[in-house]
Amino acid sequence: MAENSAISWTRHTWNPWMGCTKISPACDGCYAEAMMDKRYHKVQWGNAPRVRTGAHTWNDPFRWQRQAEKDGDRPFVFCASLADIFDNQVDPQWRADAFDVMRKTPRLVYLLLTKRPQNIVKLAEAAGGLPSNAAIGTTIEDQKRARINVPALLEAKADLAPLFAFVSCEPLLGPINIPEYMPNPLWNDLPSWKSAEIDWVITGGETDQGDHKARPTHPAWFRSLRDQCAAAGVPFHHKQNGEWLPLQANDGEWPTDLPGFCRLTPDGDRADGGWPMQKVGKKFAGRELDGVTHDAFPEVAA
Repeated sequence: MAENSAISWTRHTWNPWMGCTKISPACDGCYAEAMMDKRYHKVQWGNAPRVRTGAHTWNDPFRWQRQAEKDGDRPFVFCASLADIFDNQVDPQWRADAFDVMRKTPRLVYLLLTKRPQNIVKLAEAAGGLPSNAAIGTTIEDQKRARINVPALLEAKADLAPLFAFVSCEPLLGPINIPEYMPNPLWNDLPSWKSAEIDWVITGGETDQGDHKARPTHPAWFRSLRDQCAAAGVPFHHKQNGEWLPLQANDGEWPTDLPGFCRLTPDGDRADGGWPMQKVGKKFAGRELDGVTHDAFPEVAA
């Protein structure tokens, strides 16, 4: 499922099952729900049975493993792009089966991204332990979620020793300041989780999904995370700007009568005095941040 993914931060996506329950504002415009529930009616979102995928999908990692052996590389595989790998409403045996596939395909680097990092240790141990070729990550769309999810992610990193730990700030819905979770040689009297640090940061704006219309991201939020990563030496990957871009003035005046116009303040409010934003569409908005494409990845052993 999804050979050579269009997602810029992974080579492949692999979905051992489909379906999820929304738990945070980042879930409001869930692309997986819009596609697999609303459009294709393959699975019902929410407190409904998850759907295990078929044998062809479960065999995909073995094909990718064989190709990686020929190529001598280690491709990234985003696991459960249509679900949450650490969803506690999933049959535990499915996760154990998925982890077994991961162990049998050691050249693949599995990206286990979750909005439930508090479940990582318990569910990984119940599935026989985290595979040695897995990285763990969590979604943080704003400062509130960062304060909740990042410490839980780093506790799991300290306990389970994954390949690396990462955060996905997509959709980025507010400013995020997380230098205390990144490498810093000046730290003294470290918190208990500080022996583990974030190894990779992904950012991205929101896109339209069915009836849900994308919320704008202030350009300063992307820049701040870029600069935090640069200061800490953490790889930074900017996936996309979303549907919105900062509006350019015409002869010093903002064309406020344009459809899709809003003013977005640095703290996330739509208000007078904020930065003028214009909805231009995902394709036009593109991936560049201040004219630069940020495609950094964490290093893994060959």
